[in-house]
Amino acid sequence: MDSEHPDPGAELVLARQQPRDGHPVVVYLASLSEGSRRAMRASLQTIARLLSKGEADALGLAWHELRYAHTAFVRSRLAAAYAPATANKMLSALRGVLKECFRLGYMTAEDYARARDLAPVRGSSLPPGRSLSHGEIRRLFEACLEDDKGGRGARDAALVAVLYGCGLRRGEAAALNLADYDPETGELRIRGGKGRKDRIAYASGGAADAIEAWLEVRGEEEGPLFYPINKGDRIQKRRMTDQAIYGILRRLGRQIKTKSFSPHDMRRTFIGDLLDVGADLSAAQQLAGHANVQTTARYDRRGERAKKRAASLLHVPYSTEE
Repeated sequence: MDSEHPDPGAELVLARQQPRDGHPVVVYLASLSEGSRRAMRASLQTIARLLSKGEADALGLAWHELRYAHTAFVRSRLAAAYAPATANKMLSALRGVLKECFRLGYMTAEDYARARDLAPVRGSSLPPGRSLSHGEIRRLFEACLEDDKGGRGARDAALVAVLYGCGLRRGEAAALNLADYDPETGELRIRGGKGRKDRIAYASGGAADAIEAWLEVRGEEEGPLFYPINKGDRIQKRRMTDQAIYGILRRLGRQIKTKSFSPHDMRRTFIGDLLDVGADLSAAQQLAGHANVQTTARYDRRGERAKKRAASLLHVPYSTEE
């Protein structure tokens, strides 16, 4: 194996390929939630380009021909190029496709076991993104209320309410139906979230008020909770896309002239604020829909504040005054 490419990696592009309806990539991606599917497809595209020197995409690579030499090469390159969490997520996609190769009968048990036998990438990195301040959240709602054309402001305020006030992922917000919201209890039923897990979130206080204000505009007909609104300020009675929600937040962010943020930063802020006011870590985990409590703990800002207070106790004798 040379330093640039595993041997015989170049031959993988020309190897036999499975029919599309039995393709391990297609089968693997079909097993994922819509939100995970996009990220894992991108990971597989990257790995396929890496293994084929850019000549094959995820559907063009013969994954069943991969052996340990190839997958070890992939691990080393991902470990060098990405943060540990990202590299391990991409390796998870690789293992998922290899598993489908084995299940579909394209790989022997021995070849499958050896190819997937990769140690996780070790290390830690600071979590990406940022938390929004209380002032930024308030200004977002104010910006929504200033725009009342065709109900756009009411809808956008309700979206901000479920993203920040309930901690939903943007795909989960787009998938909500009117029937998923109970105005009596504030329950929001999130169906088929990440990992295909259903859960219940709660809209209370201002979040519930924002949803109710949107429902007065939306009406009571069954269907998606959130509708798109066209440039003519007419409500389109169909489901919004998660990409449209991303665009709405970008527009609101520009409107209030704040540092850029993503829909996931709203969720990050929800979890951090919950823990700041003393919510139980386990309860925050369940509300966020995390499979592992360690994932929720990564959003806990209390430790950083304690470190900042401790650092401020140290006197650094520097001064510009004579």
